Formats: sequence, structure tokens, C-alpha cells
Amino acid sequence: MDKLVLLGDEAIAQGALDGGISGVYAYPGTPSTEITEYIQRSVIAGERSLHTDWSANEKTAMEAALGMSYAGKRALVCMKHVGLNVAADAFINSAITGINGGLVILVADDPSMHSSQNEQDSRFYGKFSMIPVFEPANQQECYDYTYAAFGLSEKYGLPVLMRVTTRLAHSRSGVRRMDPQPENSLHTPDDHTQFILLPAFARKRYRGLLDLQPSLEADAGQMGYNVFQDGKDRSKGIIACGIAYNYYMEVATKHGLDYPVLKISHYPVPSNMLQEIADATEELLVLEEGYPMLEELLKGALKNSYQVRGRLSGAISRDGELDPGIVGRALGLADSSGNGIPEVVANRPPALCKGCSHIDMYNALNEALEPYGPGRVFSDIGCYTLGALPPYNAINSCVDMGASVTMAKGASDAGLRPSVAVIGDSTFTHSGMTGLLDVVVEKTPVTVIISDNSTTGMTGGQKSHATDRLYQICKGLGVEEEHIVELNPLKKHHDENRDRIAAELAHEGVSVILSRRECIQTASKKKKKSATK
Repeated sequence: MDKLVLLGDEAIAQGALDGGISGVYAYPGTPSTEITEYIQRSVIAGERSLHTDWSANEKTAMEAALGMSYAGKRALVCMKHVGLNVAADAFINSAITGINGGLVILVADDPSMHSSQNEQDSRFYGKFSMIPVFEPANQQECYDYTYAAFGLSEKYGLPVLMRVTTRLAHSRSGVRRMDPQPENSLHTPDDHTQFILLPAFARKRYRGLLDLQPSLEADAGQMGYNVFQDGKDRSKGIIACGIAYNYYMEVATKHGLDYPVLKISHYPVPSNMLQEIADATEELLVLEEGYPMLEELLKGALKNSYQVRGRLSGAISRDGELDPGIVGRALGLADSSGNGIPEVVANRPPALCKGCSHIDMYNALNEALEPYGPGRVFSDIGCYTLGALPPYNAINSCVDMGASVTMAKGASDAGLRPSVAVIGDSTFTHSGMTGLLDVVVEKTPVTVIISDNSTTGMTGGQKSHATDRLYQICKGLGVEEEHIVELNPLKKHHDENRDRIAAELAHEGVSVILSRRECIQTASKKKKKSATK
């Protein structure tokens, strides 16, 4: 099987497997989830006994991967863009500690916010940390760059960031494999102070990181991933980053365009390559998925004043993902709007599954809250966030993982009574436990509802660290046992559930309500699987 048909995510996973990893660390997050799932199903992973279990959150994943690197092995850590915010402390400092075994951090960005809270561009994290960044344009490059990234990581003793976006992660193409690499042998760092970021050691390593920058830029010009293609029409020069190159080539082929093109897939971008295309053309159009990072960089990198157009100039909208129509209009092509959505296609907003346990929980909660009025429920990120929509209209916030508990605490501190947090079981063990500890320590009157469906439901039903552990976790954090209440969210228990929730809302202290029933989707899959045996 030298050639496979793979999603971009799967190509990254196969590139890591063939690149000799000893483990993958991740928390499920669209559009990155399929990478770890592919490795978990892999025959190679089973034969080698690679580490493939999910982590509690992105920070623990990043730190565990760094630990595997410390031991000399190659590790892949995967997350979506907002997950990198959670992992940022370890991620940024890993550029200063450096690595021992090759370490690649895969981050999948989500322009247009298909399933995310923002359009964050992870290239800025790579620039801020001063490490190499790869941005592939197609599935073959997803494989090739991942495979090569471990060697580059070990060459410079630095982690490498791989950045993809939703369309590339979730589209499929043929991928040709290379010869699999063996795993590294176990070996700890020669310098036993390398990973100790006390100021005396950290200052020295930071200076070393700065000294590496010219070599990193030179390699980005020599490895062949950044490519200049000359053209006959020099009225415009195109700088296209990652998947944006595909959109431009589609438009150029359709309309017979022949502008010089600089394809960017490897950062830091060599300034001489930017200068070359600027000198050869009358104006530049920068096509990049996400923020205008390179467009901003050009203002300082170029020696003279050039006309540079892109997201920053207004030639392309600052928000949303690119497509060939947007690229065509930026090039002044009038017939680039593409085909609109037919009127017969009706919008179908997301909804909780029929039979979902969250439905019965929200119905009971809404009724229990009626005497108090609206605006008292702080929620979190998961399937249950759909409780914000009709017919429930049950929640009033969704900011980041774990913020339900801490926002409810802050509102209670301000005097809001009752103050309610709704959080899922997987999200609770991801980043809700520390917030509950704050609530317990200060005895803040907050009612925390953990809507436990025994899985990570929003991303496809991955295993939850919270399953069968929630009661003991809450007890261990100091919640009084008489105020750890367990509910069975079924319609037949509605009146009982409403009354028990109402009793905890009236309690001037810390309450945790465990609303427990398995996800209807995972239960259905188990039933079907059992029937086929």
C-alpha cells in the first residue's frame, strides 16, 4: 500500500507513524480529532505499542509529549487552534527548553468558525515562539511535511509547529508513502539542565534560540517548501500561503492568469524571497487563510515601499475562510462569485439529538429557575451548548473550556443568586475542576450541573476521563456529600429532577448536580455492535 486515499488529518497521522513516532497526545477538537483516531486504529501503532490514549486537556497533552521527547523518543501532539491557548504555557516554553526526541505540534485552525469560538491564526504562536512552522497546501504535503518535521526538529533541537485549516483537514486525496522510520532509542538529554527553566539556565537557552533564527530562515529558503514561480504578467505578484495556493491556482487555470507566484509553506519566510517577488512585480496580493500575518510582515521586511494588498488592505475580507470566488474578486475578475445556494436548500441549524439526556436536564432546570427569572446560567463548550438555542434558551454564556464554573463564581461574588454553571463531564475534567476548587475554598454559593453523558460527545464519542469518577472527584475537591446530587435525566423523572434542582438552587453554598445518562449516540452504537455479535 504505497499510495493511500486520505483526509488531510489522516495524511498527517500516517506521516507521523512513518516518521517514527512513539506516541501521540491529544484532546479531541474539531478539525484535529481524526489524526489521533487514525493512529488509534493503525496496525503500526498496535504492533509498536505506541501511546495513543486521549489526554485530559491540551496542556497535559503538550507536557506529556514534551516528556516523551525528553526521553529521546519522537512525539506528536494534536489540538485545534483554541486548544493551543490551553497548551500555550508549555508550548511557548518548549521553544526555550528545546527538545531531545523530535516533537511536532499539529494545530488545526478553523477559519469561518465552523465549530469554534474564534478564527485564531496559529501561525502567530509559531512566530511568537520563534520556531519553524509548516503550512501544507494539500494532502501529500500534509504527509511529507509531517514526515520531515521530526528530522528538522532534531536538527535544530526545537519543536516544529504544523498548521492546517478545516478544508484541508477534512478533504481527501491520494497520498504516496515513504519508507517508515524506526523509533528512536531511549536516551535522556546530554545536558541535564536543558529542561530546567530557572533564570540562569533560561537566559542562556533563550540566547541560543535567538542565535538559531538566521539558520531557520536560511533552511526555509533551501528545503524546497517555499517556491517562487515566475510569470509573464508582472503587473501583479501573488504570495499564497498554504491552502490559499490551491484557490489561486484554480482561478489562474480557469482565467489563464500568468502572474509570478511565491508559494509559502515554511516559516520563518526568507526575506530575500519576499524581496525577489516584490522587485519583480508592480504590486503584491497576499493570499493567506486566517489573519494578515505575512501582509503585516511585508511592511517591515521589504526594503522599499511597495503596494501590498490583502486582508489588511481590505482587498479581502478580514473574516471568513478563502475560496476561489474571493480570490478571483481580489484579482479584479468580475465572474468570480461562484454558484449561490439554491433557494430550495433550507438552513438546518444544529440541534440536540432526539433522546439526548441534555434535553431532559434543561427542561428540569428551566422549570426550577422560573421563580428567579432569566440570565443566571453560565455554560461551556460541548453538545449541551446547543441549549442556548430554541426551544430551550437555557444558557447565557459559552466562552472557553471550563469558564462556566468560574464565570458562575464571579457572578455569585457580584451578588447574583442563584448562579448556575452547566458543564459536560469531559469538559469538567478538562478544565472545570480547578474552578470548582475555587468555589469550594471560598464557599461561594454556586450550583454546578455536570451533564454527564459518559463520553466526549461533541467530537464523536471519544472516551471521557470523567466516566465513573465524577462523584469521587467532587467529593475529593471538598464538596459536601449531602450537596452532591445525582439525577437520572428522563422525562418520567421530570418532576423529581425539577424539585431536586430547585432545592439546590435555594442552598446558600456549593452544590454539584450530576445529571447522568449515557449519550444516545454511543448507546445506540453499542447496541448495534452487540446485536451483530
